[in-house]
Amino acid sequence: MRSQDRAVAYLSPSMPVNMGDWWFDVATSDHFWIRRRFEVMRRLADPVVRNARRAAEIGCGSGLLQKDIEDHYGIPVGGFELNEAALQKNVSRRSPLYLYNIHQRNPEFRAHFDLLLLFDVLEHIEDESGFLQSVKFHLAESGTLLINVPAHQFFYSDYDRAAGHIRRYSVGRLARVAEENGLRARAVTYWGLPLVPLLLLRKAMRMERSNGKAGFDARGRTMNTLLSSLARCEPLPQTFLGTSVMAVLENQS
Repeated sequence: MRSQDRAVAYLSPSMPVNMGDWWFDVATSDHFWIRRRFEVMRRLADPVVRNARRAAEIGCGSGLLQKDIEDHYGIPVGGFELNEAALQKNVSRRSPLYLYNIHQRNPEFRAHFDLLLLFDVLEHIEDESGFLQSVKFHLAESGTLLINVPAHQFFYSDYDRAAGHIRRYSVGRLARVAEENGLRARAVTYWGLPLVPLLLLRKAMRMERSNGKAGFDARGRTMNTLLSSLARCEPLPQTFLGTSVMAVLENQS
């Protein structure tokens, strides 16, 4: 059941977000990067997700992560999103959906979730500490935040600008930002090490702010399959090099 077939709870007005809408056309459930990201999450945080009682994803977009968690773990993941068009494309089947600005801090969500997911969102946010404080409002006292962000400022490129990225993160920077906001890194890893040459190639590409599709397009089924196999050729966890950083953060306040 897609989002257009079930109700979206409108708790906040729809707002523009610092992200290209083209992303939702190329980021599909079978894309090698989406598949690898979910594999890394399972490797790093399987017990956390498996034992979650109340989970939500902030910046759920079209629901790819929600659906994967539904299918693999059999649990719903509430979806918070400001982009109404993305919610209308949401592919999750039984997770509640909310058009909701977390800075609104709805009292019914105060310390409500023992698991929050923040995948590829923080890099779009100008005030990362203010945003994380609003995230924490929704997190239970002993709750866990799973976060994924792009790695290494050196790789920042026209693609990042097109995608609405303000910054990229090292393991150290992500851990420091977390600690400054009352979150402790229990586990952290770079991932995407075999894909670093592709990132260097993408850094050399010129692309317009309005269209970053070329930087994420898997170039067909065969190439997608090859890249999916290549992406798995790395040890995890590792803190050497990668295209992304994923961390398990514990609420410390």
